Amino acid sequence: MYQVPSMRGKLAVVTGANSGTGRVAAQALAAAGADVILAVRAPEKGERARAEILAAHSRADLRVRRVDLADLSSVREFADGLIADGRPIDLLVNNAGVMMPPHRIETVDGFELQLASNYLGPFALTGRVLPLLLAAPAARVATMSSGVATRGRITFDDLQSTRSYNPTGAYAQSKLADLMFTLQLSDIAAEQGWALRSTGAHPGYARTNLLTSGPTLGGRLGPVMRIATKLIPSQSAERGTEPLLFAATSPDATPGGYYGPRWNLVGPSAKAAVTSRARDTAVRARLWAESERLTGVTMPITA
Repeated sequence: MYQVPSMRGKLAVVTGANSGTGRVAAQALAAAGADVILAVRAPEKGERARAEILAAHSRADLRVRRVDLADLSSVREFADGLIADGRPIDLLVNNAGVMMPPHRIETVDGFELQLASNYLGPFALTGRVLPLLLAAPAARVATMSSGVATRGRITFDDLQSTRSYNPTGAYAQSKLADLMFTLQLSDIAAEQGWALRSTGAHPGYARTNLLTSGPTLGGRLGPVMRIATKLIPSQSAERGTEPLLFAATSPDATPGGYYGPRWNLVGPSAKAAVTSRARDTAVRARLWAESERLTGVTMPITA
């Protein structure tokens, strides 16, 4: 298993930290000495996760704060609280997300839920806390994508899936957007001379509540998902979190690096293949501009 290097004295913000890969990442970072903010949609679940982590690491500095990434006002409120604290952020882990609700769900901002939770919310959060990231000596933003990003397409003419909604297609689009964000932020950081490293990861097929929580929104778990969760090779949440922790903390993780299980669905961390669609710089730039327009969050980029 990957061993997180010392994080003593550093501040880490982990979204979706109450369960699954976020919960595992938060505990590993706390065990390595980081002060961790558990950024969660349901504070009561965050408090339970905090108590569980403290039971194993009694001296850990853990704080629970609410953020709903599918609600831009919640993202703004959460970020404003961090800005008010004034402490530089050494690590932002964009982990939270939702997977394949059977029916299209629209957020309070009028966005399709998966695009909002998995991509637009993390995009807005990163932009709003960027001053705190740039105030750290060597900050890092690690964003969770998915192996299905290889099947994704950015459909600018129906980005919110209003004309046609497919659970898998919308999920793949959101996760491709996450990977494109990782690469675009890395390029921008290099161009701007920022001391910021942007990395990405995917968990393979990890046994977490993400496999069932999304597909059961508005109904029961479909027969395809029930069969898939039993037949497809899978791995534990702990093993599935390894690529994310490597991307977030390893000195060997390169700017714009993308990591996943060695055998795609399972296995120890290794460098993952980046789909050619994610490397399309023109589409990445267009997506970035559209994301700024939709979220109202622009990053301080100078020509």
